[in-house]
Amino acid sequence: MALVRPRSGKLQKEEPVADVELYIDPVCPFAWAASRWLLDAAHKTDTPVTLRQMNLAVLNEGNDLNPKQQQMMDRSRRLGRLFAAVASQHGPDAFARLYDSVGARIHVRGKEMSTDEVRKSLTECGLDESLAESLDDSALDEAARRAHQASQDTLGGSAGSPIIAVDGRGFFGPVLTGIPGSDDGVRLLEAVITAATTPEFAVLQRPYQGPPVLEEAR
Repeated sequence: MALVRPRSGKLQKEEPVADVELYIDPVCPFAWAASRWLLDAAHKTDTPVTLRQMNLAVLNEGNDLNPKQQQMMDRSRRLGRLFAAVASQHGPDAFARLYDSVGARIHVRGKEMSTDEVRKSLTECGLDESLAESLDDSALDEAARRAHQASQDTLGGSAGSPIIAVDGRGFFGPVLTGIPGSDDGVRLLEAVITAATTPEFAVLQRPYQGPPVLEEAR
């Protein structure tokens, strides 16, 4: 579904505007920035959003990584098991609540997400802290792999986090250098939906601008 522009020139949305999915890995700062923007803008525009799992550890299997990158992939794999378990047992709402808690600990408070920190997040979200045992359960790797493959299938190619899909049409990004303010965030969501629902639109890209500055939206 698309945005409509009346004679006033102001964008207005049909109901509903679109179904939006955002595929995220909890260790990715770009995914955190994109999710904070998207959830805020979606709330203001009544746009339905579902957060879904992808996994950077799976994406980077077989790649030559430096020690810092490898540590990040190790965290991605362990948390991927946790989020696969939560999604399977409790559904997307619980997945989103846990992502809010874990993401804030990683990207705002600078926590390493030890097993104890994960237990705190689970309790905070009303989930059984015994789910923390899934961090070391390699039997869940296949579920994380399937979730990751779904993100790549939505995109129709291979890419990292985040991946956004509008009415099932996937794009890598948006890659944000910070969290937009409220009005800018709404305009960005309108633009993303317009681009994604234009069949001829494929790519719009700038050079890498560095990691995001993660602070509260203005």
